[in-house]
Amino acid sequence: MSEHIVSRKIYYVVFGALMLGTILTVAAANVDFGALTGFKPMNDIIAMTIAVTKAVLVILFFMHVRYGSRLIMVAVAAGFFWLAIMLVLTLSDYQSRRWLEPDLRKTTTTPSQAEHR
Repeated sequence: MSEHIVSRKIYYVVFGALMLGTILTVAAANVDFGALTGFKPMNDIIAMTIAVTKAVLVILFFMHVRYGSRLIMVAVAAGFFWLAIMLVLTLSDYQSRRWLEPDLRKTTTTPSQAEHR
C-alpha cells in the first residue's frame, strides 16, 4: 500500500477554509436569521451546515480518507451510518418523554414517609 503525498498547498488551502468556516460561524451566531426569514431554527441549520462542512474537510484531508481505498471510504460511511442510528434511537427516546407534565414535577410523600413524621 503506497501512501499519497499531499502538498503543503493543499493543507494551507484546507486550513484557510477551516478558518473561514470559523469566522462564518461566529458571524452567523451574531445575526438572528430566524427573525429575518421567519423560520426560527434557521440559525441552528446554518451553524450545523458550517460544522458539517468543516468536519468533512478534516475527515477528507487531515485523516487522508480522500486518498484512501474504497474499503476505507466504506468503513468511514459505516461509522457515520452507525452514528446516525444511535442518534435516531436517542432522539426518539427523548421525544417520547413527557418532561413538562406538571405531575412529574410535584413531590409526593409515600405512606411510609408519612408514618415517620
